[in-house]
Amino acid sequence: MAERKTILITGGAGFLGSHLCDRLIADGHDVICVDNFFTGAKHNIEHLIGHPSFELIRHDVTFPLYIEVHQIYNLACPASPIHYQHDPVQTTKTSVHGAINMLGLAKRLKCRIFQASTSEVYGDPSVHPQTEAYWGNVNPIGPRSCYDEGKRCAETLFFDYHHQHKLEIKVARIFNTYGPRMHPKDGRVVSNFIVQALQGEPITIYGDGCQTRSFCYVDDLIEGFVRLMNSPSDLTGPVNLGNQSEFTIRQLAEKVIEMTGSRSELISKPLPADDPRQRQPDISLATQKLGWQPATPLAEGLERTIAYFRTLLGA
Repeated sequence: MAERKTILITGGAGFLGSHLCDRLIADGHDVICVDNFFTGAKHNIEHLIGHPSFELIRHDVTFPLYIEVHQIYNLACPASPIHYQHDPVQTTKTSVHGAINMLGLAKRLKCRIFQASTSEVYGDPSVHPQTEAYWGNVNPIGPRSCYDEGKRCAETLFFDYHHQHKLEIKVARIFNTYGPRMHPKDGRVVSNFIVQALQGEPITIYGDGCQTRSFCYVDDLIEGFVRLMNSPSDLTGPVNLGNQSEFTIRQLAEKVIEMTGSRSELISKPLPADDPRQRQPDISLATQKLGWQPATPLAEGLERTIAYFRTLLGA
């Protein structure tokens, strides 16, 4: 087994963070989960409470944290439009001040730090699929800017700390991820469709439904996180992590209706401002450098996710 480490995960009670807690504990490490529970949920990590390798701290990363660890995964930030647009100033502060505080901690400890960045740094892309070399097409003053530009600034800070202070950094750009423990009211397309289908409500499609997304199952993404964190120090990233299989939003809705046995109808609403028309990662770098690619087909991942929401909603 690899050397046992004490690992800090900010946003550790969130959708991705809680799965990462599980994985790292299973790998034999001690995990310190930090969350302010704005979008994280205690039920995501309640099965870990009392585990000898797990510790929970309620804390907001916009304030400094003084702690001793071997590695840091910085995942703290609301990641769905409904949540990050609720308090856009706080969203930007979480990305920027949170990055500064965690980078300062990593600098003091001389430890490796991982940044959960996002495909949103590419904005509404004019390059398809998106490679890490693409600089993006982002509106800096739109309703999504607090998240898009906050994450872009966080990447800048990570690379400036790397260049100026020789800090060991790892930056992952996450594409649409789904799976158990998604928030049922986060407004993301997979959870939206599944919840609406299970409750027999009309399924809401924004625009004509021809916009595309590529959906990566959470277990595959977490595997990518761990491989990137433990890769040679010269691989800083950014590295795209996502599934290259591309589907239209309408195709996803029809698939969810079929798999849930729902009688929900499709209804259309206007497309939100700055909503990307297409999103598909080029994962050549992750495949080449990490030996990583997603392994879970959409139907299999959706089956597990639907089962989770059935239990959660009692549907």
